[in-house]
Parts: sequence; C-alpha cells; structure tokens
Amino acid sequence: MAIILNLETATTNCSVSIAKEGKLIAIKEYDSAEYSHAEQLHIFIEDTLKEAKVSLAQLSAIAVSKGPGSYTGLRIGVSAAKGLCFALDIPLIAIATLESMAYQAKDDVVDVIIPVLDARRMEVYSCVFDTHLNLLRETKAEIIDEHSFTEFMHQGKVLLLGSGAEKCKEPLKNVTNIIYKSNVAPSAKDMVTLSYKKFKENNFENVAYFEPYYLKDFMLQKKD
Repeated sequence: MAIILNLETATTNCSVSIAKEGKLIAIKEYDSAEYSHAEQLHIFIEDTLKEAKVSLAQLSAIAVSKGPGSYTGLRIGVSAAKGLCFALDIPLIAIATLESMAYQAKDDVVDVIIPVLDARRMEVYSCVFDTHLNLLRETKAEIIDEHSFTEFMHQGKVLLLGSGAEKCKEPLKNVTNIIYKSNVAPSAKDMVTLSYKKFKENNFENVAYFEPYYLKDFMLQKKD
C-alpha cells in the first residue's frame, strides 16, 4: 500500500498532506505572507502523521513541489524531502508546482487553464494546459503585456489562476473571455493524485542530485 507524504512550499502557502493509495487522509497548511516555512514545515509533517495515524517508517515515498516559485521556499521543501528520503531510504517524487495548481481547475467549465505565479514587477511564472491537463505550452518566466497568451485566446474560455492573475487584469483588459482566480495557491492536497501516478510509474528523482526548478537566478532583495 502506497503512503505518500506531499510537501508544498513553493509560495507563501506552507502545506503538507498524506495520502494512501492516492486518497487524501490528512492535510495541514498555513498561507502567510511572512513565509513561515522554516518554522512550520517540520511541525506540520509531525501533525499530519499523527492525524493520519501513520509513522515515518510506513511512508512509501516523499513528494515535493519542485517549482517554479520562491527560492527560499523551494530550498526548504526540497531539503526536508531529501533528508527524509535519505533517512528512510525511500523514493523522491517531484511535482511541477504549476501543474498541481492547474489540477485545482480540473472541474471548471473552461477551455484553457493558465496557472500564473507572481514573480517580480510585471513578471509571472506561467504555463498552459487544456481541460484534460495536457500541457500546451511549457513553463516560462514572462513579462505580462497586451499580447500575452494571444495564441490561446481564440480557443474559448481561458482561466487565469494564481497569485499572478491580478497583475494580468490591466494589460489584458480588452480580452473578454478570461476568467480570473487570483486567490488560488499551490496546495499539497492537489499533489495527491499526481504523486500517486508517478509512484505507480516508478517515476522517481535522484535524491543526491535533485535540485528545485528555480527558472530564474536568485536575486538578493536589499532593504531600503
């Protein structure tokens, strides 16, 4: 029986879930602009294990959100996942952050799903899926303007979801077939189906060499 611990730390949402045979059995998460991952992640892991009545020794694999997203958040999540995999001698599964976000919209009546995470200034991380979650365009870091996503706008209703959706509204104000959901954050609950699928396929990462998908180089933010 596959029991998978899922860790999501790519954005402000610190999220941990446990699933058995692809079914969610416990979750704990907290979305804070203060990025509380370093303080909360291991506590959340302990709490979800207790809620699920599962021990570390019973885990079959660890799944981690691989990015793109916050440099620090990704480092914290991946470091925790790799440490547990080494200690327990179990496989590591990587889940694309934007794909798990798109999974939240699988039941929405739309034709194109575009998860967008806020980056700096007018930039977002984005990729494009159809309603069956088939990838239509790879992940990019891009500056939003009136021409963004033009090639997908003729395909019907377009859903922009995630923290980057709000900054898309003004540049795309003349496009009438867009639905915006800016309050959607990546969550470990949406990793459950994806991580179980990869587990059954034996689609694992090399624990020693795996690195998060940063997409862009880290830039130190200086305080004024």
